[in-house]
Amino acid sequence: MSGRSSLPLLWRRPLLPALLVLLAAAIFLADTITNLEIAVAVFYVAIVLIAVRYLDQRGVAMVAAACMALTVLSFFLTRAGSVPAGVINCAISLVAIAVTAYLALRTAAAEASAREAQAQLAHITRVTMLGELTASIAHELNQPLAAIVLNGNAARRWLAAGNPDEAGKAAERIVRDAERASELIKRLRGLTRKAAGKAVWLDADQLIAETLTLVENEAGRSHVSLRTELAGKLPRAEADPVQIQQVILNLILNAIEAVSGEQERDVTIVTSAGKPGEIVIEVRDSGRGLSGVQLDHVFDAFYTTKPEGLGMGLAISRSIVESHGGRIWVQPAMPRGAAFFFSLPAGRTGSRGSNR
Repeated sequence: MSGRSSLPLLWRRPLLPALLVLLAAAIFLADTITNLEIAVAVFYVAIVLIAVRYLDQRGVAMVAAACMALTVLSFFLTRAGSVPAGVINCAISLVAIAVTAYLALRTAAAEASAREAQAQLAHITRVTMLGELTASIAHELNQPLAAIVLNGNAARRWLAAGNPDEAGKAAERIVRDAERASELIKRLRGLTRKAAGKAVWLDADQLIAETLTLVENEAGRSHVSLRTELAGKLPRAEADPVQIQQVILNLILNAIEAVSGEQERDVTIVTSAGKPGEIVIEVRDSGRGLSGVQLDHVFDAFYTTKPEGLGMGLAISRSIVESHGGRIWVQPAMPRGAAFFFSLPAGRTGSRGSNR
């Protein structure tokens, strides 16, 4: 299991410790004062299973040890009933608690390893996507750098001509273009970051606008028209912006590839309010669409419709969306093409988005 701290996770839910204590007390009293010759202490395994969800390995071990200690204490405090039966029931309970704690910790460790592997695979996919966009990124970065050179030469000429006001304006343009280049590099560094980011209240419209700056040149090279229909004033979603941008980027790149070679090459990105408490992002293309079999399996790992594809992009996108409490699905677009949707739980109200 990960090295998370036991107490912070537990005490973020102030009622949980009290409920666990009450549950343990109820089991202890039932085991001690009743005349039932059954292994009542076996019910301590419920406390262990709850603890696994919120505590680290050491915390779970301490809870299991406390439950086992209560079981033994109850055995010595119990006056009624058969002693041999009590010994057997006590032994059964102790074994059940110990085995449950061991298996639960093993399962939690396996789940943690699976999450780590998934995070590494998602990172590899992000880097691979950026590799496919190398030419577009270089072009996008070259624009502000070229503008900086031009404005620098202009500022030098204005200074030589004794016109400091115009030179100052050129310097302001240099600062603006340098900030553009810096912002692009910051976004690229975020996408190549291996560690999972922190969840923030993100504006879906703004995130889409930032993502489009990475793919606009790629779309232009393929003569694809990128359109947006941004709702504006949508609630904000609490999510890792790098991971959600990876999903959006993957869907847009797939859509661009789907319309390549078609007469109509349109890709539309839409944001809207879905069910209460969620937002929906849609990426729609005007390509040939997907067959019934493809619609059923498109999110399966290693399933791909591309000769050179690995079939992992959409599978990873699904795992990212579902890990955020959302859902992802696809349906035929009208009059042709495919429309991919994914939803995210939302809470705070955002600001009005800008349409392109």
